[in-house]
Amino acid sequence: MRNIFLVIRREYLVRVKKKSFLIMTFLGPLLFAGFYAAVIWIAMGSVDTKTVQVIDESGLFKNEFKDSEAIKFKYLSSTINSAKSNFQKSGANALVYIPREVIREPKGVRIYAAKNVSMELKGDIEKTIEREIENIKLSRAGITHKILEDSRVNVSSETISLSDEGEKTSSSGAATAIGVICGFLIYLSVLIYGTQVMRGITEEKTNRIVEVIISSVKPFQLMMGKIIGVALVGLTQFSLWILLTIAISSVSSSLIAKRVPENSKVMVQGMDKVKSAEMAVQQAGGVDNPVAEVMKAVNSLNIPLIIGTFLFYFIGGYLLYSALFGAVGAAVDNDADTQQFMFPITMPIIFSFVFAQFVLRDPDGGLAFWTSIIPFTSPIVMMVRIPFGVPAWELILSMVLLVMGFAGTIWIAARIYRVGILMYGKKVTYKELAKWIFYK
Repeated sequence: MRNIFLVIRREYLVRVKKKSFLIMTFLGPLLFAGFYAAVIWIAMGSVDTKTVQVIDESGLFKNEFKDSEAIKFKYLSSTINSAKSNFQKSGANALVYIPREVIREPKGVRIYAAKNVSMELKGDIEKTIEREIENIKLSRAGITHKILEDSRVNVSSETISLSDEGEKTSSSGAATAIGVICGFLIYLSVLIYGTQVMRGITEEKTNRIVEVIISSVKPFQLMMGKIIGVALVGLTQFSLWILLTIAISSVSSSLIAKRVPENSKVMVQGMDKVKSAEMAVQQAGGVDNPVAEVMKAVNSLNIPLIIGTFLFYFIGGYLLYSALFGAVGAAVDNDADTQQFMFPITMPIIFSFVFAQFVLRDPDGGLAFWTSIIPFTSPIVMMVRIPFGVPAWELILSMVLLVMGFAGTIWIAARIYRVGILMYGKKVTYKELAKWIFYK
């Protein structure tokens, strides 16, 4: 065990002292926030106001097309032929022609443009015309807007779980969001840090450093030290990202609060009064509060169970796949040769993430059950299922099989590692790997 701890210490310190680790850990949240801020700024600044000319022969759509920051509508009284001939000189982006018999022949609407118009603009124009035609037909049938408004009903149902503990409020939306986030984090971490284990072993083998290390450390101890060391690096990075994100959010909130003008305090006080009134209405069974709904949805989940199982499946999935990645790194001489062995390892990870999309539709179906039991897919799929509620026996069976799974993969990887780590200049095949496993 002492040798394993020494390897873990070496792997951890070497990686956390690298400039790339420090840069990505401390600047990662800032770069991530800056990237999205730049995207939003570019998106907001790149919106050009477009001018759309309208010729309405029916006379039914006057002032129905509403101007916005992106689109300005201009009604023309000329004929369509005259408008088409002057279109290039007008500088307009599009010309909409509405025929006289548009109600009887709605397909007669035409949109002219020097270039193809965007799908968004085309859709807005079509929806406006469709809505007005519907209103006219309903009015002719004696149906007014008031009747339509009174007939519209908003149904907001509340889901309640029935269990041995009694009735308990649940939220499908919160369960879906938490499940997807947990599954994606495991998917991403297994690929990133598992690949780091493989590349670290390949690099040491290529540089012949491993020949010196192996003289005082057993191959199994070296492999386990690398796997656990990289795992600790990953946990350190994730923890720092979470802390830095919270710190950046707190600082940003305080800066925004300080920049609020003094004369806006009255407005804030007024808003507080409005919020108090809204809360009173809600307590009386009135309008729903989105923030309260979100907090209620989160509180309906078993957060301690989700956190505990996430840590278990995070570690279990990482150990299972990193052992296989380590075996591949020991079997080849360079990164180029790893491609033929990477495919069968990464496919179960990718498939499990794809299966998770179907599991969200039916968390208790046959596909959900079997993929959450099989060790190669259970770390991701089971984390998607847990927020919806999983029977205790299924969860225990999945955990036991995952422990057996990574114990088996570590044994196989160690058998390959002890032979391949000192083998050079030979193209390894799957048949050769099978022989290494049973070497004495």
